[in-house]
Amino acid sequence: MKLIKIYYENSEEMFPLSDLEFNPDLLNMLAELGVISLSQEYISASELLRVKRLLRYKGLLGVNLTGAAIILDLLDRIEELEAEVQSLKWR
Repeated sequence: MKLIKIYYENSEEMFPLSDLEFNPDLLNMLAELGVISLSQEYISASELLRVKRLLRYKGLLGVNLTGAAIILDLLDRIEELEAEVQSLKWR
């Protein structure tokens, strides 16, 4: 396993699950729950950043994976709504 650093959030570079610092079973479980998307045995850079955020919330807030996934989804939705409000302000 090797540590992969992502420098560009919008990069759609794909990484094999076997090369990551995360357990592939964890990534497959998150994909089954709909938290992330996998393509065969690969994960995109943006999805990998999503996993890192989820695990950071889990550790910092002391919640389980389900709670961290809910927090992640809510924060993503807040960002989307804020962007929508900003776009409406400029019309």
